[in-house]
Amino acid sequence: MIKESELILNPNGSVYHLNLLPENIANDIIFVGDQDRVESITQHFDTVDFTTQKREFKTSTGTYKGKRFSVISTGIGPDNIDIVLNELDALVNINLKTRTIKKTLTKLNIVRIGTSGSLQNDIPVDSLLMSTFGLDINGMMHSYQSEKICHPELEQAFIEHTNWNSKKCEPLIVANSKELEVKISSEKVFKGITATAGGFYGPQGRVLRLALQDAELNSKIDSFNFNGNRITNLEMETSAIYGLSKLLGHNACSMNAIIANRANGTFSKNPKKVVADLIVYTLDKLVE
Repeated sequence: MIKESELILNPNGSVYHLNLLPENIANDIIFVGDQDRVESITQHFDTVDFTTQKREFKTSTGTYKGKRFSVISTGIGPDNIDIVLNELDALVNINLKTRTIKKTLTKLNIVRIGTSGSLQNDIPVDSLLMSTFGLDINGMMHSYQSEKICHPELEQAFIEHTNWNSKKCEPLIVANSKELEVKISSEKVFKGITATAGGFYGPQGRVLRLALQDAELNSKIDSFNFNGNRITNLEMETSAIYGLSKLLGHNACSMNAIIANRANGTFSKNPKKVVADLIVYTLDKLVE
């Protein structure tokens, strides 16, 4: 039996941070970072039959073209993904009343819809990008036994190419769900490795008043190419979503609206439109 200190429940029996009961969520789930973006997705739904919010975690569940979805705002960063994915898995794979793991496990389909900045000149602002891999440079996945889901050859090539500082956490690389990749792919969508940083400024190479440990790291990341695998964009959630989903037995895929290009310093003139386009594109692919 899982102890009360390990799986914390609210007085009504819902999971602690998400404030959800098992019946509140669908098996097909869309992650967004910003709680205000939940309604940007559910405005397209035929029906919305449930909504709740606790802190930055807002959940709405309803139907789109006859298919049931939940949309959940995760907030920013891999630490929040750790909370969201573990609690979602608990909702479907742990009996919350007996605190025991179910004999038959449920597989969730999780798609992140988020914004990101391109690292490559040929991936322009206002484009759509799918993350084939998540590159963990934030260290969160080292808290788990992640060896079986990693890609050592690709990781070692990245470490050597960047002359990775040994004082930092060792990079991990985790693949997306091929099932979801096939379902969502089209000629409209770029593909590549998404690097997931643990912060917005220094960890992503931005300089305000503080000097960086490695001022050349971003250019090293941009120029990495191993057997055709290159790092296309940088954000703060994908590797954690991929890593935890793989370990827990769920499908995950990250879809990015490219609103900035770090390589040429450009920013979208209409970032809301590219996000709106990505939302409709992804929803329609998921119901095909």
